[in-house]
Amino acid sequence: MYEEMVTARYYEERLQEEYLEGKQPAFDISAGPIPGELHLAAGHEASAAGVCAHLRDDDTVTAPHRPHHVAIAKGVDLDRMTAEIFGRRTGLCKGKGGHMHLFDPDVNFACSGIIAEGCPPAVGAALAAKKRGTDSVAVAFLGEGAIDQGGFLESLNLAAVHDLPVVFVVEDNDWAISMPKGRVTDVESGAQRAEGFDMPGVRVDYNDAVAVYEAAADAVGRARAGNGPTLLEVQVHRHMGHFMGDAEGYRPKDEVDRLKRLDPIDRLADDLRAEGVDDETLDDLRTEAERRVDDAIEFAKEQPEPDPEEAYEDVFSNPPASGPTAATDGGAASDEPTADDMGGER
Repeated sequence: MYEEMVTARYYEERLQEEYLEGKQPAFDISAGPIPGELHLAAGHEASAAGVCAHLRDDDTVTAPHRPHHVAIAKGVDLDRMTAEIFGRRTGLCKGKGGHMHLFDPDVNFACSGIIAEGCPPAVGAALAAKKRGTDSVAVAFLGEGAIDQGGFLESLNLAAVHDLPVVFVVEDNDWAISMPKGRVTDVESGAQRAEGFDMPGVRVDYNDAVAVYEAAADAVGRARAGNGPTLLEVQVHRHMGHFMGDAEGYRPKDEVDRLKRLDPIDRLADDLRAEGVDDETLDDLRTEAERRVDDAIEFAKEQPEPDPEEAYEDVFSNPPASGPTAATDGGAASDEPTADDMGGER
């Protein structure tokens, strides 16, 4: 867990460096080696490490638009994920998805930029596992700003009705973009949402990997044993803005400094020292994590960019017009009238 957490933290620090290249002094979101938005999760690492420690490759995980720590904890290929973020052809999605739309079928991981979008697919994966008679589970990570979304509430209902092996993990970082939770949500804890759906609701009040691990052991174990869903909310702390370039004018001035004093990586390191792990071992883990990250970034930067023509591949489109004259060249319909067009019979 510690190694995964320091890997995720250093990974995002390096992404931040690469992302800002060419975007300053006047912030240009389209410039640099990583164009577009970038949402970082520094401070969130405990939730992913603590939950995913209980998962296998055949378990399904969905994540939101702040996904890197979850992807790393689930075992997503670091080289291909980084190539995807850099928009390279060898990326997980051939460079077309970017950092918010990562997909790795080898470990059953996906994420999306749409709020609460991962909940229905996780429920679907859990339903599939139950119908197949396997003990695989599904986990949907989401932010506290998503707990009022219809997709989330409908997913809770379906999971409860069918007693599905799914765990919903709400990462509560107190900010739904720039809106404090208390102004838009009627419950103090997202775990209270479980009360309306006859499932356990558990909240971990501290950004602590060990506490998350223990709570997740019960939730994942319950799902794997066929005893239904659980809603787990975890307190995390967002050290950076909602996205790179966020001025964060909505935050109290001393908030980030205060939260960094509660860093979950430092807390876990202290726990390990208390159990007899020496600093040399912790340093070795950190050094190996940094090597993996640096190698992945170098790999990504060396990979080819897609040809412009590849934009027309792997797209979802409507099927071609029906009838014997339907075209096969990209789905464009023929100019020749069909029997249907002329009111006749086929």
